[in-house]
Amino acid sequence: MYYSNNDIRLEEIEIPKIGPHEVLIQIEASGICGSDIMEWYRLHKIPLVLGHEIAGTIVETGKEVSQFKKGDRVSVSHHVPCNNCHYCLNDHQTVCETLRKTNFDPGGFSQYVRIPALNVDRGIYLLPHKVSFEEATFIEPLACVIRGQRIAKINLFHTLLIIGSGMAGLLHIYLARTMGVHRIIATDISSYRLEAAVKFGADFAFHAQEDIPNRLRQVNEGYLADVVILCTGALPAINQALNSVERGGTILFFAPTDKGVTIPLSINDVFWRSEITLTTSYAGSRADHISALKMIAAQRVKVSEIITHRLPLARTGEGFQLVVSAQDSIKVIIEPQKIG
Repeated sequence: MYYSNNDIRLEEIEIPKIGPHEVLIQIEASGICGSDIMEWYRLHKIPLVLGHEIAGTIVETGKEVSQFKKGDRVSVSHHVPCNNCHYCLNDHQTVCETLRKTNFDPGGFSQYVRIPALNVDRGIYLLPHKVSFEEATFIEPLACVIRGQRIAKINLFHTLLIIGSGMAGLLHIYLARTMGVHRIIATDISSYRLEAAVKFGADFAFHAQEDIPNRLRQVNEGYLADVVILCTGALPAINQALNSVERGGTILFFAPTDKGVTIPLSINDVFWRSEITLTTSYAGSRADHISALKMIAAQRVKVSEIITHRLPLARTGEGFQLVVSAQDSIKVIIEPQKIG
């Protein structure tokens, strides 16, 4: 039960009762996402159970559910769209009002989760036997990365700069390398994560406090980056991105900032004269989730290599502190069936 990043308690609640169109899942693995530690985004809702990167086994199905059965190994989307509104029909499913209102009961840092009817209808993915539960927790974050890179229109000839080499940044690096992107450059303030960036496919990894525009020109034939993906919301990183993108390039704001952060921009220099595109992405569509599952199953993105910690339910608070500190950890997995 989440009260703050420093106050996460092990509490006992009733196992949710399901309706005729719903299913109950026993959670085997649940990943801690960077969005889980955004206190400003959570505190007005506390107490609550977080966790949306889930995988587990269906242990009960409603009487009207025919497409799934007890014993199925699955991953589930916590947010699903209506597929009928203005946004969905214009391929912006992830800003659909319905998507913003759908969720699990409770969150994934629990032993059992009720999956509402709408999520059952369009958000459950059967897992091949070769995909482990912990690998399946990456379906949702990898789907977000797939959609982000599609929105940024990355192609094979681009030089890509990833600012922030945490879990999201590493997935961006891994996916870009898998897709054959020409040159990948990563930054971070952690030496541990810079080493991981190189391991997972970055051609160069620079400490964020270096002169990144100058370093880019040194290793990129005199040019800045064609695409910059911001995997941190820190204001210095945003300014660094604006100074590191080449004319005609794109900056993808993949990570949110702290509440209330704004940046001044020169319309002439950033937009009119340089034709730079600033864009964002949020979540992933069903198609992105299916693509992510297929890539994980085919071992094109070996997500298990990104896991650094596996903790039982009673140590979820410790897991949050690992993610908050952003030092010698990358992906932290909670295993709810192991209590302590």
